[in-house]
Amino acid sequence: MRQAGRYLPEYRKIKKKYSLEQMFQTPPLAAEITCLPVDILNVDAAILFADILTLPASLGFDIHFDGAQGPVIQTSFETDNIHPFEDLEYLREAIELINQQLPPHIPLIGFAGSPFTVATYLIEGGSAANYFKTLRLMSLRPEKFSALMDLLTENTVRYLNLQKQAGIKAFQLFDTWAGILRAEDFNRWVLPSVQKIFKEVDLPSIYYVKNCRHLLPLMDFSGADFLSVCHTVTLGQDPVLEHIHKGVQGNLYNGLLYADDQTLRREVNNVLVGGQKYERYIFNLSHGVFPDVDVNQLKKIVDQAHSFKLTRP
Repeated sequence: MRQAGRYLPEYRKIKKKYSLEQMFQTPPLAAEITCLPVDILNVDAAILFADILTLPASLGFDIHFDGAQGPVIQTSFETDNIHPFEDLEYLREAIELINQQLPPHIPLIGFAGSPFTVATYLIEGGSAANYFKTLRLMSLRPEKFSALMDLLTENTVRYLNLQKQAGIKAFQLFDTWAGILRAEDFNRWVLPSVQKIFKEVDLPSIYYVKNCRHLLPLMDFSGADFLSVCHTVTLGQDPVLEHIHKGVQGNLYNGLLYADDQTLRREVNNVLVGGQKYERYIFNLSHGVFPDVDVNQLKKIVDQAHSFKLTRP
């Protein structure tokens, strides 16, 4: 979860010289940043260094990144200037470079934002606290919201298939804000889009939803190979996860990255013990790494996961 980021001193050093846009769009820089956590933390996979808004930027939305407030989107989603996805040669080059630099046993995971989560940024004009513009559009102008979701769904398929052609080995779809919805709204507005994406991108896949406990039964119908769950779910004890046949990913609460060693070890062990109850399991965090987290905390977690001994029958 957010492997390459502000918590790494090596990343901050690069960030002093280049803007986010430059880092995303310069293949050697994107490759270097993608590989940093593998080299420093000894994690078992690399995650492509890109942004959740890379896709809409390629569709014609005017997006720039403000260091203080995050992404700022100045193009209305109703503008006539939006066009179909255009080939991102710099992304192809970055993926090829990354695969050249990674050890052969380390897979590269691509990713995209889900149509709903990306739509919230486009409608709100950036990050938001309560998403009232999105909820208002869904209720008062459902045909407009549906058209935006269709646009993003079709182009997300093309975007991920580009990543596949370039050499990613799996992909993760991030639905960070779908957890604000009721189950019935998720079923109507979100599920059809993600089902289409997981059906039409033929790679091992992971679906992440933040604040997802009430949505787990529906997430099971997403078509993803793995469900990535946040800390609202207790691994090994959730009755929904007991009855699914998908893999599970998660879900150490990222607030515990500040804990003392004894607490951290206990909590990591609890997650691993819960995770081992599933036939396929990937250890991960509940959400992203905070920028001021001590890198040594992350190294301890990785080492503990690697040394964990399975105790299931």
